[in-house]
Amino acid sequence: MRDGSGARDGSGVRDGSGARGGSGVRDGSGSRGVPAARTSSAAPSSSPSPSAPPRPAIQRASVRGQILDALRAALVAGELAPGEVYSAPALGESFGVSATPVREAMQQLATEGAVEVVPNRGFRVVERGARELAELAEIRGLIEAPVMLRLARTLSVDDWEDLRPLAEETARAAAVGCRATYAEADRAFHRAILALAGNEQLVRIADDLHRRAQWPLGGSPTARARLELMADAAQHLALLDALSAQDLSAVDALLREHFVSM
Repeated sequence: MRDGSGARDGSGVRDGSGARGGSGVRDGSGSRGVPAARTSSAAPSSSPSPSAPPRPAIQRASVRGQILDALRAALVAGELAPGEVYSAPALGESFGVSATPVREAMQQLATEGAVEVVPNRGFRVVERGARELAELAEIRGLIEAPVMLRLARTLSVDDWEDLRPLAEETARAAAVGCRATYAEADRAFHRAILALAGNEQLVRIADDLHRRAQWPLGGSPTARARLELMADAAQHLALLDALSAQDLSAVDALLREHFVSM
């Protein structure tokens, strides 16, 4: 999240003023931030209508959640660069909020392994290696594949067809080439399949692993990355076909390819 010149301040911390709108971060020129995180500047009416319901107050937890979602999207999109340090006050200014909800959101990302605390400076985005991502993909395969194979033996064609719109949404997101949009659609598809097992803890743990596995190695999106997203989405559609047909060997082969190719 840098300005057009990519300049940093003297501490080596990026000023956070140039993040793109896709993550909900304003740039220094005053473009959009997180709308729900701002408060209206209009003065309240001195005599509100007695029949008008009171407006719910904006809670800090709500703001923190919005900031957390925006930061996660920025991580996936590569707008928060691996190895760079970002200060909570500078990011808060770019979001149009105080540093407190940003700091709280960053602390959550630190527990997830996305960033690390740099005392007196802010938070450094963790540089993730190919080995770490491969390990996460392997763990996801160990958790998800047995569940899907078990479900393939018991569920009907209609059960799987209900998930086809989610698979098609991943294909549309991949065609656009936005990694953040695709990440959300991808996780929604996998969550929906695992939810059919009726185990909420399984869904929660698998979704957390999936989120961690989506953080990129860094760099800008490329035409090759877009093709990789489209190939990943195509596997979702092929997987649904195999699950509907109860073709266990095809399901197993597709899952092996799906998790290895991440």
